[in-house]
Amino acid sequence: MTDRDTVAHLLRRLTFGPTAAEVDAALEAGVGATLDAVLAPIGRTVTLPDLGAFQPGKEGRQDARRQAREAVQWWLQRMAAQPGAAEKLTFFWHGHWATSIQKVRSAPLMLAQQQTLRRYGGGDTGPLVRAMLRDPALILWLDGQRNTRTAPNENLARELMELFTLGVGAYTEDDVKAGARALTGWRASRTSGTATFVPRRHDPGPVTLLGHTGRVDADTYADLLVRHPAHLPHLVTRLWVRYGSGAAPDAATIARVTAAGGRSTTGLLRAIATDPAFAATAGQLVKQPVEWLIGAVRQLGIDTDTVPDKALRALGQVPFRPPSVGGWPVGAAWLTTSSTRARLEHAQKLTALAPDTVAELGRSAPAARLDALARLLVVDGWSERTRAVLADSAADPRRLLALGLASPEYAVH
Repeated sequence: MTDRDTVAHLLRRLTFGPTAAEVDAALEAGVGATLDAVLAPIGRTVTLPDLGAFQPGKEGRQDARRQAREAVQWWLQRMAAQPGAAEKLTFFWHGHWATSIQKVRSAPLMLAQQQTLRRYGGGDTGPLVRAMLRDPALILWLDGQRNTRTAPNENLARELMELFTLGVGAYTEDDVKAGARALTGWRASRTSGTATFVPRRHDPGPVTLLGHTGRVDADTYADLLVRHPAHLPHLVTRLWVRYGSGAAPDAATIARVTAAGGRSTTGLLRAIATDPAFAATAGQLVKQPVEWLIGAVRQLGIDTDTVPDKALRALGQVPFRPPSVGGWPVGAAWLTTSSTRARLEHAQKLTALAPDTVAELGRSAPAARLDALARLLVVDGWSERTRAVLADSAADPRRLLALGLASPEYAVH
């Protein structure tokens, strides 16, 4: 890798769609300073948009749809305007603690959950897990509302261990039953936007959970989870899949990253970015549609307000609407014929929104236009096959730009 390739790889993975100017600045600053600058803002909350209060009943449904659209649009604008590691990590946690507005039915609650992910997501996972067990949106999404001493519901306790903290094989069915008892008593309100503990709905009896016997509440349960030996390897694996190669890392990589990163998520991100195996992952990670779109918007200089509302739905990924509690797929699942066709179609629409960028590309000499395109899209280079296809369209800058956005080298970074 050249020094430019190294900083471009770092920025592509830790942020949303770096521009050529940002790569230039990172190259001048150096890898270490760039990493410090990118990771520095993690942990800050933001001013959320005022969507208005949740309105119950039939009359509130239309307003709820408006709130949902405005929440998505606000987040896209923020991703484009503040594309650093903090925003990318919030997007990671959203896919990890995958909660859908389709069941929650309240954009204010979804934004409140996002604020929790921002506040705690960069540090030790203990406070994050404690806070998420009080999160109204998650409680509604995973039936915590129905979990009482007389009618235990195991949904939240099961997904908490399987997906969010430990992974399959690190717990038993008895742990699921005991975990559900520990989480009884919580109720969430869409109207007030709060979660409250109702003692008479809670099972206060002792349980045996993950090797610990005694009275266990939500906080005790969270602490047992983050101290479990499977927790950090599970988190490192999930981070590597989204920031590294798209496939689970080997045991040696997990051990190195865990040892170097400690218990802080920001520390683990730094350990991943500086691990010897990270550089070798270049060209192995498929962009999710949101990453693809925000990168294109930033590199082409497009206002997110001009992007058609239906673009993300057509591309297959709408924030606040993960398809299941397992989140969105990763890797080759985004490289189907239909997804490639959707990206090409929207690449053409995006280039139509960027006449100045098309004109700038057109000012390059035809012989240098493919290299100018690579610099604009922060692509390290074109394969011979892609270069041959692009060369046929070099005389038409708008078509060339659309093909570059739809190329394998842009989809897989």
